[in-house]
Amino acid sequence: MSENNFNSGELNYLNTLAAGLVHEIKNPLNAISINLQLLNEDLQDQDSERDRKMSNRVQLLQKEVGRLDHILSDFLRFAKTPVLHFEKCDINGVIESVLDFIGPEAMQNSIRILKSFDTTLPKCNLDSSVIKQALLNVILNAQQAMPNGGELMVRTYQNGENVFIDITDTGVGVQENKIDKIFQVYYSTKKNGTGLGLPTARRIIEENRGTINIRSEDGKGSSFLIKLPVNYKPEAK
Repeated sequence: MSENNFNSGELNYLNTLAAGLVHEIKNPLNAISINLQLLNEDLQDQDSERDRKMSNRVQLLQKEVGRLDHILSDFLRFAKTPVLHFEKCDINGVIESVLDFIGPEAMQNSIRILKSFDTTLPKCNLDSSVIKQALLNVILNAQQAMPNGGELMVRTYQNGENVFIDITDTGVGVQENKIDKIFQVYYSTKKNGTGLGLPTARRIIEENRGTINIRSEDGKGSSFLIKLPVNYKPEAK
């Protein structure tokens, strides 16, 4: 069921319910994580084969707890409907801050970042904080598509009353019969993917009256094209 099938009161209730559920699960999950860490520290001081096997099992449990925590955090971001604060912002600056953030990890994974920014772009009227999250999701998706390294190219330009952001990677690409599913909730081609990163990015971009599309070729990489309006004026409430 889409958001259009709910009124604002019902959506707020569902968002509150989702946030409460995540909170109730995260609290005991954090306690489990802390106790597993303490148990593993105790086992590190032991030399028997049995203790080493137990330590390995504890570490596997720690990874699973971390994975569940990551899924819950992604779900909460997806379920939450933020109150948007539109303001004129420099989209190149927003992208630059995201690239600075992921830069060290990209370098560690042998990913070269190439930038081609149109320095004459006008400022866009949007919520820069949530757009930053959307861009981070898309760029992390591109980075994860290049497990053996590659190139990440980010380009900005203007066409008419819109600003465009082209994010291209030289990764594994997406099979043609799977491209239409890429923005579906919980769909992921990655082993440990939650299937919420790209749907969250699309929702944020659409809430800012933009669009996002993908072009991809299996084995050769993908390109995400984001379009954002320059002068969008939200209706007064």
